[in-house]
Amino acid sequence: MSTYYLAIDIGASSGRHILGSLKDGRMELEEIHRFPNGMKEQGGESVWDVDELFAQIKIGMKKCREAGKIPVSVGVDTWGVDFVLLDREGNRIGNATAYRDGRTKGMDKEVYKFINEDSLYARTGIQKQIFNTIYQLMALKKRQGSRLEEAETLLMMPDYFHYLLSGTAATEYTNATTGQLVNPDTKDWDFELIDMLGYPRKIFREIVAPGTVLGELRKEVQEEVGFNCKVVATATHDTGSAVAAVPTDSDSPLYISSGTWSLMGTELAKADCSSRSREHNLTNEGGYNYRFRFLKNIMGLWMIQSVKREIGGELDFGEICELAEKCTISSIVDCNDDRFLAPANMTEEVQAACRESGQQVPQGIAETASVIYNSLARCYAETIKEIGTITGQVYDKIHIVGGGANAEYLNRLTARETGVPVYAGPTEATAIGNLVVQMISEGDLLDLKDGRACVRRSFEIKKY
Repeated sequence: MSTYYLAIDIGASSGRHILGSLKDGRMELEEIHRFPNGMKEQGGESVWDVDELFAQIKIGMKKCREAGKIPVSVGVDTWGVDFVLLDREGNRIGNATAYRDGRTKGMDKEVYKFINEDSLYARTGIQKQIFNTIYQLMALKKRQGSRLEEAETLLMMPDYFHYLLSGTAATEYTNATTGQLVNPDTKDWDFELIDMLGYPRKIFREIVAPGTVLGELRKEVQEEVGFNCKVVATATHDTGSAVAAVPTDSDSPLYISSGTWSLMGTELAKADCSSRSREHNLTNEGGYNYRFRFLKNIMGLWMIQSVKREIGGELDFGEICELAEKCTISSIVDCNDDRFLAPANMTEEVQAACRESGQQVPQGIAETASVIYNSLARCYAETIKEIGTITGQVYDKIHIVGGGANAEYLNRLTARETGVPVYAGPTEATAIGNLVVQMISEGDLLDLKDGRACVRRSFEIKKY
């Protein structure tokens, strides 16, 4: 009889329940449930509907019971930086505000009144992004201080869902680091920094390592879904899980976790918080086994997703790739420009950027997608040089994992622009990494090296 593990992987546009099991040393996957997600406008804010998301979490778990495949454990992963606040009774305070909400505009200047940008990076090693938790909390402090005063607990998004499942309020390491408030040496909250900024210490709960068993399902959840299992704080940041699934035998692989964002980087045993890393806007996010994901956040397929929605009609992403490949337009935009973070219209923003730089302005979905794909590949090529210069490493391959591994045109462009072979797959890297951590926790896999070897055996990897 198979032992099942349940990965609940929630992204910005959708979530899914993936059951994983091991058979003859290979991992087998089964999608049990899929559901939509997206930001909504509520009370003048862009928010996540966490009540609906938790309802979907339980629906998917019920489907496991209906299929007769009861998992021994469950773990949730999501994006980083966003959080909820709880009062002393454990009830949520206000909305679960989304990182693309405009509330953080100008909050970097407010933070820098207490600590300058150079010193902040030297303390945390985290890339400045205006939506980081540190700036979201400053927005609350300046504009909705009563929420902070009322709060007893801050939980990152997956921690909140684990709390609803298990009743245990704890913060998982990989996700906590994304907020720019964790000390990379102690692997704990930087309470000196937190005090400096005037954030209440009491809201920051214990940080636990990925793979920590938080407990079992709360009684009311057991009754609703029809079974009991362990709740495991997997590598709850989606990129943390995806990197755990990189099918490499190297201690310092070069990877791109390709999805809504493109996260390109390597792994380090110790964070590099140098001024040179800061100047290149590289970050040191926490990874499994306290390794560091030394990477750059690149805007990624969010741009393609946006133009598909705006002008793509009924075309799927594969068809858009095929059309883009036939175009000869040579225009390039800076994918890391903040103008592409949340524009009113992505297509018009790409056109405006080309127009302002004196380049050919793309028309239609094919040319616009071609500009974006070529710009991403160019950005990848520049980033591999930056990382190599800082680490002193020569990288002879790039692993692309996540949904973007299916973008064959982009993979070919990336191999051409970087001059090194691209190994694409697995596409379900985040769910697979989530499962790897659960399997290590249970003892079915020995360690991360064993887990990555299992991934190599189990899934197709395509070379470009």
